[in-house]
Amino acid sequence: MDVSFSLAMPGEAPTIPLVRRLVGDLLRGLGADGECVADLLIALSEACTNAVEHARGDYEIDGLVDGEWCRLRVSDWGTGASEASLTPDRGDLAESGRGIRIMRALVDDLRIDPAPDRGTVVHLRKRLTWRDETALRRLGRSLIRSAG
Repeated sequence: MDVSFSLAMPGEAPTIPLVRRLVGDLLRGLGADGECVADLLIALSEACTNAVEHARGDYEIDGLVDGEWCRLRVSDWGTGASEASLTPDRGDLAESGRGIRIMRALVDDLRIDPAPDRGTVVHLRKRLTWRDETALRRLGRSLIRSAG
Protein backbone atom coordinates (compact mmCIF):
# COMPACT_ATOMS: atom_id res chain seq x y z
CA MET A 1 0.00 0.00 0.00
CA ASP A 2 1.34 3.44 -0.94
CA VAL A 3 0.75 6.68 0.93
CA SER A 4 1.41 9.90 -0.95
CA PHE A 5 1.11 13.52 0.04
CA SER A 6 1.81 17.01 -1.24
CA LEU A 7 2.36 20.24 0.67
CA ALA A 8 2.57 23.74 -0.76
CA MET A 9 4.28 26.12 1.64
CA PRO A 10 5.06 29.83 1.61
CA GLY A 11 8.80 30.48 1.41
CA GLU A 12 9.11 31.53 5.05
CA ALA A 13 11.33 30.07 7.78
CA PRO A 14 8.46 29.29 10.21
CA THR A 15 7.11 26.74 7.73
CA ILE A 16 10.11 24.44 8.20
CA PRO A 17 9.16 23.18 11.69
CA LEU A 18 5.59 22.75 10.45
CA VAL A 19 6.78 20.56 7.55
CA ARG A 20 8.89 18.52 9.98
CA ARG A 21 5.89 18.05 12.27
CA LEU A 22 3.49 17.03 9.49
CA VAL A 23 5.87 14.60 7.80
CA GLY A 24 7.16 13.23 11.10
CA ASP A 25 3.66 12.62 12.45
CA LEU A 26 2.70 10.85 9.24
CA LEU A 27 5.74 8.56 9.27
CA ARG A 28 5.49 7.79 13.00
CA GLY A 29 1.74 7.23 12.61
CA LEU A 30 2.45 4.67 9.91
CA GLY A 31 4.88 2.96 12.29
CA ALA A 32 8.29 4.00 10.97
CA ASP A 33 11.14 3.64 13.47
CA GLY A 34 11.95 6.84 15.39
CA GLU A 35 15.65 6.97 14.49
CA CYS A 36 14.87 6.48 10.81
CA VAL A 37 12.26 9.25 10.95
CA ALA A 38 14.68 11.60 12.73
CA ASP A 39 17.34 11.14 10.04
CA LEU A 40 14.82 11.78 7.28
CA LEU A 41 13.44 14.89 9.00
CA ILE A 42 16.88 16.43 9.41
CA ALA A 43 17.58 15.91 5.70
CA LEU A 44 14.14 17.30 4.83
CA SER A 45 14.78 20.36 7.02
CA GLU A 46 18.04 21.04 5.19
CA ALA A 47 16.28 20.83 1.81
CA CYS A 48 13.45 23.10 2.99
CA THR A 49 15.91 25.59 4.47
CA ASN A 50 17.67 25.83 1.12
CA ALA A 51 14.33 26.36 -0.62
CA VAL A 52 13.36 29.15 1.79
CA GLU A 53 16.75 30.86 1.51
CA HIS A 54 17.10 30.65 -2.28
CA ALA A 55 13.58 30.44 -3.74
CA ARG A 56 11.32 33.09 -5.11
CA GLY A 57 8.24 32.56 -2.97
CA ASP A 58 6.54 29.26 -2.30
CA TYR A 59 8.04 25.78 -2.25
CA GLU A 60 6.50 22.33 -2.39
CA ILE A 61 7.10 18.99 -0.74
CA ASP A 62 5.83 15.82 -2.39
CA GLY A 63 6.16 12.50 -0.63
CA LEU A 64 5.58 8.82 -1.23
CA VAL A 65 5.80 6.04 1.35
CA ASP A 66 5.57 2.66 -0.32
CA GLY A 67 6.21 0.32 2.58
CA GLU A 68 9.94 -0.02 1.99
CA TRP A 69 11.03 3.49 0.99
CA CYS A 70 10.15 7.08 1.70
CA ARG A 71 10.70 9.39 -1.24
CA LEU A 72 10.55 13.15 -0.72
CA ARG A 73 10.87 15.87 -3.32
CA VAL A 74 11.37 19.52 -2.35
CA SER A 75 10.83 21.94 -5.25
CA ASP A 76 11.40 25.67 -5.38
CA TRP A 77 11.27 28.31 -8.08
CA GLY A 78 14.46 30.18 -7.35
CA THR A 79 17.32 30.90 -9.69
CA GLY A 80 18.51 27.29 -9.57
CA ALA A 81 21.56 26.03 -7.73
CA SER A 82 24.87 26.49 -9.47
CA GLU A 83 27.20 23.55 -9.98
CA ALA A 84 29.72 25.22 -7.66
CA SER A 85 27.15 25.44 -4.87
CA LEU A 86 26.44 21.72 -5.23
CA THR A 87 30.06 20.74 -4.63
CA PRO A 88 29.97 19.09 -1.22
CA ASP A 89 33.66 19.53 -0.37
CA ARG A 90 34.11 23.19 0.57
CA GLY A 91 36.09 22.55 3.73
CA ASP A 92 34.90 21.81 7.22
CA LEU A 93 34.67 25.47 8.23
CA ALA A 94 32.72 26.73 5.21
CA GLU A 95 29.51 28.53 6.16
CA SER A 96 27.50 27.17 3.26
CA GLY A 97 27.36 23.78 1.63
CA ARG A 98 27.19 21.71 4.81
CA GLY A 99 23.51 20.93 4.23
CA ILE A 100 24.31 18.82 1.19
CA ARG A 101 26.80 16.75 3.17
CA ILE A 102 24.28 16.36 5.98
CA MET A 103 21.53 15.24 3.60
CA ARG A 104 23.86 12.82 1.83
CA ALA A 105 24.90 11.27 5.17
CA LEU A 106 21.32 10.75 6.37
CA VAL A 107 19.51 9.35 3.32
CA ASP A 108 20.20 6.46 0.98
CA ASP A 109 19.93 8.56 -2.15
CA LEU A 110 20.20 12.30 -2.73
CA ARG A 111 19.72 13.91 -6.12
CA ILE A 112 19.66 17.63 -6.77
CA ASP A 113 18.28 18.88 -10.06
CA PRO A 114 19.13 22.55 -10.60
CA ALA A 115 17.47 24.37 -13.45
CA PRO A 116 18.72 27.92 -14.00
CA ASP A 117 15.82 30.36 -13.67
CA ARG A 118 13.38 27.49 -13.00
CA GLY A 119 14.40 26.53 -9.50
CA THR A 120 15.85 23.48 -7.85
CA VAL A 121 14.38 20.08 -7.02
CA VAL A 122 15.91 18.04 -4.21
CA HIS A 123 15.08 14.33 -4.21
CA LEU A 124 15.57 12.43 -0.95
CA ARG A 125 15.11 8.67 -0.74
CA LYS A 126 15.49 6.59 2.42
CA ARG A 127 14.80 2.94 3.15
CA LEU A 128 12.43 2.84 6.09
CA THR A 129 12.75 0.67 9.14
CA TRP A 130 9.56 -0.19 10.99
CA ARG A 131 8.48 -0.79 14.54
CA ASP A 132 6.87 -4.17 15.13
CA GLU A 133 3.18 -4.41 14.18
CA THR A 134 3.05 -1.06 12.43
CA ALA A 135 -0.19 0.46 11.24
CA LEU A 136 0.88 0.17 7.61
CA ARG A 137 1.57 -3.55 7.92
CA ARG A 138 -1.66 -4.24 9.82
CA LEU A 139 -3.63 -2.32 7.22
CA GLY A 140 -1.90 -4.19 4.40
CA ARG A 141 -2.80 -7.55 5.97
CA SER A 142 -6.43 -6.55 6.49
CA LEU A 143 -6.70 -5.42 2.89
CA ILE A 144 -5.29 -8.73 1.71
CA ARG A 145 -7.76 -10.67 3.91
CA SER A 146 -10.74 -8.59 2.76
CA ALA A 147 -9.78 -8.93 -0.90
CA GLY A 148 -9.15 -12.64 -0.68
